[in-house]
Amino acid sequence: MCLAVPGRVVEVFEEHDLRMGRVDFNGVNKKVCLAHVPEAGLGDYVLVHVGHALSRVDPAEAARVFAFLESLGELRDLEEPSP
Repeated sequence: MCLAVPGRVVEVFEEHDLRMGRVDFNGVNKKVCLAHVPEAGLGDYVLVHVGHALSRVDPAEAARVFAFLESLGELRDLEEPSP
């Protein structure tokens, strides 16, 4: 089974002719391809799967997903590995 996780767009930029962004996943920032969600902008929440934003998502829904993941203890898995 695959999992898509919501995150908040904190930066939008072009890279190799692709619309890209920096997305905040509850404190962890990752580079994400935004090419499939051209309407997404700064502050919007997007649903991300394997580095690609698939759709915009309501902020309340994003908060519910993070609360659920936190209740499972899974938010720690989104953190960067320690060196």
